[in-house]
Amino acid sequence: MQDREIILPASMALLAERAGYAPAVKVGATLYCAGQVGRTAQLEVIEDPAQQFAAAWENLRLVLAAGGCSFEDVVEMTTYHVHMSQHMAVFREAKNRVFPKGLCAWTCVGVTELAHPGLLVEIKCVAVQPTAK
Repeated sequence: MQDREIILPASMALLAERAGYAPAVKVGATLYCAGQVGRTAQLEVIEDPAQQFAAAWENLRLVLAAGGCSFEDVVEMTTYHVHMSQHMAVFREAKNRVFPKGLCAWTCVGVTELAHPGLLVEIKCVAVQPTAK
């Protein structure tokens, strides 16, 4: 197996220390991103759904960038939603503002709860770093 590289954006150091996991692991050109949620660097859950979803996308963007990737490099994504039917329209609005349409396989899963009370979505993905030309 190829060496793995732990990807840890500086703004997520507290999260990694408290939760004991890596925001992403890179093996070769493939970046495996752990689920990102809408909370602050101080681990406070953002209550407003639209702001929480925007923060989740921004946290994912930070992880991807730290691993040398962008949203355009995502090949597979899974989103986990609490109260999916209630918040999906707002989630899609946040997604469509930052994430390119039609570039990856996407699975949405409705769940009863996430790791912390108040979290409404978790976004995990796999990206492949582009090759230099």
